[in-house]
Amino acid sequence: MAERPDLASVHVPQDARGQRELLRALINVRPPEPVTDEFLAVQDAYLAERLSERGVMRLEKLVPVGEARAPQIEPNVAERLYLWRGDITTLATDAIVNAANVRMLGCFVPGHHCIDNAIHTFAGVQLRRACAKLMWDQGHEEPTGSVKVTPGFNLPARYVLHTVGPIVYGKEPTARDQWGLRSAYRSCLEAATQTGCSSVAFCCVSTGVFHYPNDAAARVAIEEVTNHLRTVDASLRVVFNVFLEKDERIYHDLLFA
Repeated sequence: MAERPDLASVHVPQDARGQRELLRALINVRPPEPVTDEFLAVQDAYLAERLSERGVMRLEKLVPVGEARAPQIEPNVAERLYLWRGDITTLATDAIVNAANVRMLGCFVPGHHCIDNAIHTFAGVQLRRACAKLMWDQGHEEPTGSVKVTPGFNLPARYVLHTVGPIVYGKEPTARDQWGLRSAYRSCLEAATQTGCSSVAFCCVSTGVFHYPNDAAARVAIEEVTNHLRTVDASLRVVFNVFLEKDERIYHDLLFA
């Protein structure tokens, strides 16, 4: 810390939890600067240990929607759908979807509880550097509804699909908002298929701080995913990953009503 005057006054907690929270905060605010191999070796070993402690959820442990007899969806599609409530950073699918922002660099708010923050935290500093390289090459902010693909680095997922969903400013999504959310799902599904993924997990894109109504967003997600499985990729398996109990209820009602 002596090498960084701006960090010289940072208090290092004595307890393990406090130290973990401090490390997360430091990773969150770190710009996408070069990093030494020595640091990466220590960081990667630490993140591997944390993942072991938190546990990995493998797709084989999940029950397909089809086995629960979802009456609204054709059996050959339902057997490739999953609903799981849990931490997406512990999910071992080929790809996971990150609800990113237009800068595409992750969340810089220390310890923030958004999915963008969590994914960058547990992937490691390599992820922000990879995103920065993509954005530098692109030369402009990421448009709503598009996708960028990066490795998962220290996540159990091989890839992260970063997409920017629409921000809803009124009480109801506009036609443009609806188009943006559909485009985000389509872009991620196409990217998963094009990269040869056999499985992909979607978070609840654009809900939360982006204010897209949860039930309306879930309807779009189910419609776009089932259409892709029906017409484009007959082998892809898709997990609807939810973190909140209310989202789990919404998806359950839509899938099994």
